[in-house]
Amino acid sequence: MNAPISGNFKPYIEGLVEEKKSIGFPYDSSARILKTFSVFCLDHFPDETVLTKEIAMQWAEKRQDEHVNWLIRRITPVRQLAKYMNRMGIEAYIIPSGIPGKQIRYVPHIFTDQELQAFFSQIDQCAVSPYSPPVRHLIIPVIFRLLYCCGLRSSEARLLNVEDVDLENGKLTIRHSKGNKDRSVMMSEAVVGLCRIYHTKVSGIFPGRIGFFPSPCGDHYSNSIIGHWFHLFWEKTGIANVSSGNPPRVHDFRHTFAVKRLNLWIQDGKDLNAYLPYLCMYLGHAHFTETDYYLHFVPEFFSLFKEKTLKKCANLIPEVNYEA
Repeated sequence: MNAPISGNFKPYIEGLVEEKKSIGFPYDSSARILKTFSVFCLDHFPDETVLTKEIAMQWAEKRQDEHVNWLIRRITPVRQLAKYMNRMGIEAYIIPSGIPGKQIRYVPHIFTDQELQAFFSQIDQCAVSPYSPPVRHLIIPVIFRLLYCCGLRSSEARLLNVEDVDLENGKLTIRHSKGNKDRSVMMSEAVVGLCRIYHTKVSGIFPGRIGFFPSPCGDHYSNSIIGHWFHLFWEKTGIANVSSGNPPRVHDFRHTFAVKRLNLWIQDGKDLNAYLPYLCMYLGHAHFTETDYYLHFVPEFFSLFKEKTLKKCANLIPEVNYEA
């Protein structure tokens, strides 16, 4: 948290964040939500020193146009805060576990080859702007290719430091990713070559930078900036209707990487039982079930998977109800 927390629940919020970090959780996103919660309490309950049911349930109210998944993300840290306070012997109301209900699994957009070509064509035309950081036009074409070609989460790409990018061996070191785990990600020769050219150019402008994709201060961009860039150039493609899933997001480059990789393995006659663990490790999944998910969430790819794997691993791919 960049700015200090204020309000009556400050010591408990700081204590919870410290506890989470001490046992290895990054807890940055939850800490930001708790900071917002402290502001909410100051605005609506400035004199209240007890985390009451009224406070908790007002915080748990669904906002207009708020997705239930984001509501769950807002509620969870506050529920954890109340449990922490209870452990400290402090009275606090715990939001019931059934609120607001089950998370809705997002149906991702899988980019077609034509969509990818159109998007990358647009970002390659990114020009130098007097109103933008001096290396923005160099960062955008590379960071989005890294997201797609390596299946990275957007936070994993934007938080890369120069020392994390081994341009000699073509290896990325992803630090403190989801689940607070580190992993290595190998790049293709084409991506390594692109990163070498990029690094040489940017080093001439930011010789002592920390971030591989430096913000104007030389460190890291925020996640919202990456999303802003994506939508800026996606709109320039002129693609109004998408073929599957929801409207595309940055994270859908990762989904597309996984599905296309599986599709290539099927076409090459690879045994998915043998290859899925490698994809699981490459993507940084904690469980195989997270990787298995890619086998059947997009109907267009299911017929090919089913045809190729009927005899070899039919039990691996559950039937999909296309009417649902």
